[in-house]
Amino acid sequence: GTRGELGEIVVPGMDTPENQRRLGEIRAGELERAMGILGVTEWENLGYRDSGMMGTDGNRDPRSFWQADLDEAAGRLTWLVRRYQPDVMTTYNEFGGYGHPDHIRTHDVAIRAFERAGDPAWYPEQLEDPGLEPWAPSKLYIQAIPASVRERMNATMVERGIKPFWVPPDDATPEQVAEFEAYAARMLIPDEQITTWVDVSGGPLRAKWDAIHEHVTQISAESPFMLLGFDGWQEGWANEAYILRESRVAAPLPETDLFAGIV
Repeated sequence: GTRGELGEIVVPGMDTPENQRRLGEIRAGELERAMGILGVTEWENLGYRDSGMMGTDGNRDPRSFWQADLDEAAGRLTWLVRRYQPDVMTTYNEFGGYGHPDHIRTHDVAIRAFERAGDPAWYPEQLEDPGLEPWAPSKLYIQAIPASVRERMNATMVERGIKPFWVPPDDATPEQVAEFEAYAARMLIPDEQITTWVDVSGGPLRAKWDAIHEHVTQISAESPFMLLGFDGWQEGWANEAYILRESRVAAPLPETDLFAGIV
């Protein structure tokens, strides 16, 4: 929905006023390179401005995704759904993965577009285009980070002498520990709630590893998600996890394929 223009630049040598000013363009280039690695052939942007992190000035910018009219924003995504006619949609959970305003809005907009794209009563002006017609995707998934991943990655870090990152600080007060765990509970999903586990080990995981390294301004080698190397990814991220939120086809659970049940 946005270009990430209010983000941080994690590479010290690149963190200049000039690069901050043109960060949206820099990140568009990073995204293009990453998608080339992943084999993605189409990408779209809803056209809103980055909202920044929760509680920052960017939240109040009238151009931001956070301030967007939800019906209008869902209409933009509905137009894309009707144009591309996907069978499956995926999105963040209600917390936006880790609480980012733009990720929360992504969830809000996606669930509305999933319901509305197949209903001609919604945004009928779109259907005046002879190239568009109502389209109802078959399945809607919520992306999830399983709680077991936190436990496994923390344990691996301890084994390697690296300070775990999914734990409260050593000097945290009881109140801070409670706040940290409440945050983790919104970010991490109990394994028993996962409906769909997709094996991405091998080639797909290597492509993801290579692609994320193209996001130079966002992910440094010191990032907790990078510290364990590709071997750590093979251990912790060999399966992608999802929760099937809506389905218009019969798909027995649990699943190992997002397209299960779709003819």
